[in-house]
Amino acid sequence: MNNRQSWNVITLFLLLIFGFTIATILKPQKSFSERENRVLATRPAPSVSSIFSGAFEKEYEDSLTDQFVLRDTWIALRTAAEKLIGKKDIHDVYLAKDGYLIEKHTDTFTSGYALENVEHLAAFAGKAAQYYGSGHVAVMVVPNAVDILKEKLPPFADPYDEEEYLARIETAMPKGTWVGVSDVLRKAAQGSGEQLYYRTDHHWTTYGAFLAYQELAQKKGLEISSISSWHRKILTDSFEGTVAARIGSSGVFDSIEAWERTDRPAVETLLRYNQSDDIRTQVLQTDYLDTRDKYAVFLGGNYGVVEISTNARTGRRLLMVKDSYAHCFVPFLLSQFDEVDLVDIRYFSQSLSSYMEQGNYTDVLFLYNAAGFAEDASLVKLQY
Repeated sequence: MNNRQSWNVITLFLLLIFGFTIATILKPQKSFSERENRVLATRPAPSVSSIFSGAFEKEYEDSLTDQFVLRDTWIALRTAAEKLIGKKDIHDVYLAKDGYLIEKHTDTFTSGYALENVEHLAAFAGKAAQYYGSGHVAVMVVPNAVDILKEKLPPFADPYDEEEYLARIETAMPKGTWVGVSDVLRKAAQGSGEQLYYRTDHHWTTYGAFLAYQELAQKKGLEISSISSWHRKILTDSFEGTVAARIGSSGVFDSIEAWERTDRPAVETLLRYNQSDDIRTQVLQTDYLDTRDKYAVFLGGNYGVVEISTNARTGRRLLMVKDSYAHCFVPFLLSQFDEVDLVDIRYFSQSLSSYMEQGNYTDVLFLYNAAGFAEDASLVKLQY
C-alpha cells in the first residue's frame, strides 16, 4: 500500500469516526425506545458538581450509547456477526433452544438492591399480615425463564443463584404469606408441552399466569377453576418482545393469548387510571396489538395506579402491589373481588400506607418477577 492509499484509508476512518460522532450529537434526542419499551438516556446538562463527581461523564457516555445514530441497525449487525462466530450469549441474553432468548440476569440476585428489597418486602408483608391477617396476605415472587427453562439453555450456561434468592425471600416472609410457584412452573415446563414464557420477551405467558393463579387460589381460599372453564383466544401471533429488541431481532415471533371464562357470565369492569378522569371499561385494550408493545394489550401498559371495579359482589377488595407480570394475571382475579386496585410502586408518588388506609381492603397481594424485584430501587417506598 503506497502513501496515498494509506492516507485515503486514514481519512476514511477519521470521517467515519467523527462523522458518526457529529451525527449523533446533532440528531434529535429520543427519550423512549418503542422497540425496547424503555426510557433512553438523553444528553445531560453539565454542572460543576456533576463534572467533579464523575456523574456527568457517566451520564454522557450512557446518552451516547442510547442516542447513537443508526443504533438499532448497528445492534442487529453486531448480533448477526456474533451468531456467525458461534456465540451462545449476546448482551446478557442466552441464545437458547427452540428459538428462546433467555435473559441471564448476571449478578442480579446478589446486588445491594436485591438484599435490601427482601428486607423492605418482609417489613411490608409483616405489617399487612398483622392488619389483615396472614390468610388475606399473599407474596408471590415469580421465577424467571432462566430458572424454569434450564433444559433450553446452551451447554455450560450458568443460571446463577435465582433459586437461592427465592428461598431467601420465602424465609423472610411472615408465616402463611408466601405463595411459591417455582415447583408448579418447573413441573409444567417438563411435561405439559405448554409455553410458560415468551421466547422473545421477559414476561410469562397467560398459561404460566393461570398456573400461578391456581396456586394462589388453593392457598388463599379463592375459587379454583379448571382449564376447561376458559376459552383461550389468540390475540396476535406476531409479538416480538423486548429481549429480542435488545439483540436487534431474532426472526422469531410469539403469540399472545387472552383467556375468557365460559362457564359463567363475563364480569363487568370499570377501570380508572391514576385516579383521574381516564375511565375505561375493558381490561383487554386491543389497540395496542397494532403497536410494537403488544403486551400492553393487558391493561394498556404501566401506570402508577389502576383501580378496577367489578360486579362480582363478593364483599372482598384486593390491593395488588405489582410489576407488569401481573397484567395477564389480573383477569383470573376479577370474579373474586368487587375491587382490584393495582399499584406499580415504580410510578407511584403517594404514600402507600395512606393509600391502603383509604381503600377499605380485605386482601393484599404482592406480585413481582424475581429479577425485576431484585433490581427495583423504588421498593424502598413499601415502607412509606
